[in-house]
Amino acid sequence: MSDNNPEIESSTFNTLNHDVTESILSHLPIPSLVRFTLVSKQWRSIITSLPPPPSSSSPPWLFLFGIHNTSSFHNQSFAFDPLSNSWLRLPPSSSSSDHLVGSNRFLFTTAPRFSFSPILKPNWRFTSPVLFPRINPLLSVFTTLSNSSKLILVGGSSRIGGLVDIEERLAVQVYDPVLDSWELCSPLPADFRSGQDHQTLTSALFKRRFYVFDNYSCFISSFCLDSYTWSDVQTLKPPGLSFAFLNSCNGMLVLGGMCGFSFNLWSIEEGSMEFSEIAVMPEDLLFGLVDNEDEEEEDSNKFRSLKCVGSGNLVYVFNDDCHKKFPACVCEIGGGENGKCSWRRVPCLPSPVNKFHKVVSFCSTVSISDVFHPEDAHIGGSIRA
Repeated sequence: MSDNNPEIESSTFNTLNHDVTESILSHLPIPSLVRFTLVSKQWRSIITSLPPPPSSSSPPWLFLFGIHNTSSFHNQSFAFDPLSNSWLRLPPSSSSSDHLVGSNRFLFTTAPRFSFSPILKPNWRFTSPVLFPRINPLLSVFTTLSNSSKLILVGGSSRIGGLVDIEERLAVQVYDPVLDSWELCSPLPADFRSGQDHQTLTSALFKRRFYVFDNYSCFISSFCLDSYTWSDVQTLKPPGLSFAFLNSCNGMLVLGGMCGFSFNLWSIEEGSMEFSEIAVMPEDLLFGLVDNEDEEEEDSNKFRSLKCVGSGNLVYVFNDDCHKKFPACVCEIGGGENGKCSWRRVPCLPSPVNKFHKVVSFCSTVSISDVFHPEDAHIGGSIRA
């Protein structure tokens, strides 16, 4: 069905029963649904009451939040919808803090005070004081066995007198929104002290465990979200790996990273940490993400600004160098012929794009209720890990 002239379709749709209309509309991209709410009161009522699709069947959006170095007025926010294959401009973050982290349809400020807001309709709410305020921590929302939601905060840095406190960098904190309180849990295993930079850590939420991978040491460990204990530290290093990012996609752990001049995806066996290659980015897409002014240049460091985030059946790879316009591509796991992975280029960001000193990026599923009912989104309720 075309969405170019929704009014032409309105009379036809009005002859359909409610269930059929709802079923048809539920398959449309969110940008189309937003336009269709203008057709009639009946359509708006149906669309705004559509139940959120299962997270397993909803392709995740890629979110980019650019933070300007001198004025928050020049901040910009974008979201890529894979169904419509288009970027959307979002309201810029209204937070005065540039210590932002994104997860599960929310933005979080981690310092100087901890707060959170729905990503599509900014509405910031503060929590009680964090035990250890963090900069650039690992963060995720998870569902407890009693079907409530909590927030886990791992690592990050705290600058005291210009120095980074290494012991505090290992801290693990869990937030209970019902009690509005933070609980200090078992810290990251001592093996992770060897990392030179807190930004070498990457994480994934998978099967009631929060996995942490360190690019510096290639150590990996997981935090049980039921017992609040850490697993034994293991090593995860495919041959030739220079850096990588851990994600949870399609019911498996997925590691995406550079091996020489190749960007690969591996599935990870959760117990043994054995890995199996599932995809290699086509060379033309990979080199399209970086400068190619000197074709004879063989410096793999030019790939260091690549980032990888994934969820559901999609893995996004993009260049978040603030001097670029954030070229990106996406891999659909199992979306090609015979169940193979398929890659495609993501369209360019809509102009104009400001210059930023920092970019916050993550992917998350989105439903129409996030657009029309953001007041229903809160950590203790509608967020689901």
